[in-house]
Amino acid sequence: MIFDKIHQFNFPTTIRFGAGAVKELPAYLQKNNLKAPLIVTDPTIATLTFFKNIVEDLKTKNISVEVFSDIHKNPVKSDVYKGGDAWDATNRDSIIGIGGGAALDVARAIVLRVNHREDLFKYDDLIGGDIYVTNDVPHFITIPTTSGTGSEVGRSAIIADDETHQKKILFSPKLMAQIVFADPELTMDLPPFITAATGMDALTHNMEAYLAKNFHPMCDGIALEGISLIKDSIVQATNNPDLESRSKMLMASMMGAIAFQKGLGVVHSLAHPLSSLLDTHHGLANAVNIPYGMQFNIAGFEDRFSKIARTLELKEETGDAVVKYLFDLNSKVNIPHKLSDIGVKNENIETLADLAFADFAHPNNPKPVSRKDFKQLYLSAL
Repeated sequence: MIFDKIHQFNFPTTIRFGAGAVKELPAYLQKNNLKAPLIVTDPTIATLTFFKNIVEDLKTKNISVEVFSDIHKNPVKSDVYKGGDAWDATNRDSIIGIGGGAALDVARAIVLRVNHREDLFKYDDLIGGDIYVTNDVPHFITIPTTSGTGSEVGRSAIIADDETHQKKILFSPKLMAQIVFADPELTMDLPPFITAATGMDALTHNMEAYLAKNFHPMCDGIALEGISLIKDSIVQATNNPDLESRSKMLMASMMGAIAFQKGLGVVHSLAHPLSSLLDTHHGLANAVNIPYGMQFNIAGFEDRFSKIARTLELKEETGDAVVKYLFDLNSKVNIPHKLSDIGVKNENIETLADLAFADFAHPNNPKPVSRKDFKQLYLSAL
């Protein structure tokens, strides 16, 4: 890979990838006659120098900018409604999502909300709500600042109910960004913890997509290459980042998001309740759970784990070797091995098991997962 120039890919949407790509944003808006974007980001990114520089660059080009950043780190429906109110109050013509998974999910849900004003969860894909996504949506642009969810290339947003904490999926091909500006320079200053947690999220996406039971050989190939890129770069990106390692992680993150249209699995169903119930960072929740979820999946799928082991260049091409690799990798990027180390208590287990069993991800796991299985996995990881 060449990291000193900007590349363009047109898969699954137009992607401008490379150091400095974000500088193309003003000209793109002008070319498309977009003069008043709503920028959706999170409260932390809104304070950072690179974000302020993006906003200032737009303003100097006579582009009116409104920033909405009043969102939770694990997004909820009320975040989306407030963003919709910001759109209504400020006469916008487009939406730019800048940030990690939370900001991009909220941005995408606001894109939906603009011209679809019934209850947001009517559009939940898990109950067939995508058929109601029939109206036009605003011009949508994404700019990732982490290498984790890959939401910048997605067509869905995961939003939780404020009261029940259950996560819903808002999905439609209409919700894909028209263009992605994927600039690894925006990830250079991420702190080690966020780099590690989001990077392990990307690894989880690629591994679970490869193991998911649906038939999709193209996603399988993408997932294996994503695993390979993360293997080559996550430790460096976390502990001593350079442009090459950050670029590989950003690419692998997008590849994971493309691959997981095939499906996810048990690890995400373990992780989602930790975020919605205990407000655990999603990447951290995946990182702690992935060795246990992979161990659960080995029996009956040894051939798949053998290929993952080969991709990771492990001496032993076995599922157990993959699990050991994952524990060792967590240690190298300073991720704890136990749920108790991230605030989970024994009294949380029953509720977590209920939420995990109700989660949308595990039906695509290569083997069925019962509520009893979820409870045992949580106890094993505790």
